[in-house]
Amino acid sequence: MLAKMLKESNYTVVLTGAGLSTESGLPDFRSSNGLWNNRNPLELATVDAMEHNQEEFISFYRQRMKALLDVVPHAGYRILAEWADKGIIKSFITQNVDGFHTISGHKDVAQLHGTLRECRCHNCGETYPMETFLESNDLTCVCGGFIRPSVVLFGEMLPEDAIHLAEEETNNADLFIVLGSSLQVAPANLFPQIAKQNGAKLVIVNIEQTPLDDIADLVINKRKIGEVLKEVNESI
Repeated sequence: MLAKMLKESNYTVVLTGAGLSTESGLPDFRSSNGLWNNRNPLELATVDAMEHNQEEFISFYRQRMKALLDVVPHAGYRILAEWADKGIIKSFITQNVDGFHTISGHKDVAQLHGTLRECRCHNCGETYPMETFLESNDLTCVCGGFIRPSVVLFGEMLPEDAIHLAEEETNNADLFIVLGSSLQVAPANLFPQIAKQNGAKLVIVNIEQTPLDDIADLVINKRKIGEVLKEVNESI
């Protein structure tokens, strides 16, 4: 059914969450083995932690960055890139900060929560490679500011350009596919609803049920996303 929907769609937009990357070996956030299990994100992933608990802040994000060096995007990302090259998918919206979309060759990606694969000065915005945060003992920018990961911390505004792109693409969609998102975090969980209200077909592929399953045209639970994408790819 998903293959048929893709073939009939003129403008497919894909929203991805942590569940798409867990098959590559990265943890999600809210499962029993998730990133926030036995951790309080408000003590680690905030501007306050960055400014007043900097040693633990640096340790936490270095741990997350190092985890990226040990994994590669699974085959599902390659399939999505091929679909994008063929025009089957027009754009991506992602809640993920692992950068798997960009290193897989995906273009037109709205990174709602930023990326771990880049750093920036908290004061002036000057950008630095991920290796700077991983390897340097001095995380001071030339302006004197602190060099931090280019991710959105709790309490910070989401990047305006990413939000604008996500809104624009959602409004264009006639097929909106969710891959691996629990759809519990705003504003990401609003985009599928907006697409549906605009008349788009909505597909949700996620291991567990989501709050939006009832309004979706197709729901696929309890299956690995990579396997689903492989099966669909063989049919289109």
